[in-house]
Amino acid sequence: MSYIDELFGIAGRTAVLTGAGGHLCGEMARNYARAGCNVVVTDLRVEKAETVAAEITEAGGQAIGLQLDATSKEGFEAVVAKAVETYGPVSIAVNGAGINASTPYLDIEQDDWQAVMDSQITSTFLGCQVFGAHMLEAGYGSIINVSSASASPPLSKAYAYSVAKAGILNLTQNLGREWGTQGVRVNAIRPGFFPTDWNRKNFITPEREAAILGHTPMNRYGAPSELNGAMIWLASDASGFVTGAEIAVDGGYSAMTI
Repeated sequence: MSYIDELFGIAGRTAVLTGAGGHLCGEMARNYARAGCNVVVTDLRVEKAETVAAEITEAGGQAIGLQLDATSKEGFEAVVAKAVETYGPVSIAVNGAGINASTPYLDIEQDDWQAVMDSQITSTFLGCQVFGAHMLEAGYGSIINVSSASASPPLSKAYAYSVAKAGILNLTQNLGREWGTQGVRVNAIRPGFFPTDWNRKNFITPEREAAILGHTPMNRYGAPSELNGAMIWLASDASGFVTGAEIAVDGGYSAMTI
């Protein structure tokens, strides 16, 4: 085994990802499969989870696609049970489920606000609780939550989303502290701007794009594959002394003022 394999190797481990039928977490799932993990791809839209899982298996990897309502504790428990039955104990978990909304603040309905909160912070709370209990029993594991450039300070036009992402960061720090001596690490990835078609349609006007890129030292958007190295590192023993941290992958966005 090479030094790099020994340091960063995660082959043979089982990874479960929520929201993995989507833009960023789908690439995270493919990334872990390329690294030799057994991957459990979950999404509320089961056809999207199954599509990503099929892409992985067609490329020679190991994956299954499952439906998961990430606001259901029983749903998480069923996913963990299926993962263990299929591949063995889960040692990598990514909480990436969530929606956004671009409604002007005074027009936000309470149900719409709650829908974003449930999909983001409630799902992360439940994922950490269920994955955490499973990993604590084994005395080993890495949980990676998905924060955002919106966590602090907040981005405009994303009110509920920004509040939820700030909560995810706070929860990540709390659990990093809580489980620091028990073999389970909890960290967050903080992506900058990796726009989806939905983002471009609902958020990114030409003026907003100019503001985003003008605030990003690299003067471009990120590609989903540019999260892969950080995701491997956070899952591997190379980050064994890292917990309660938020890792920015944002082209320098968080370092920029004027």
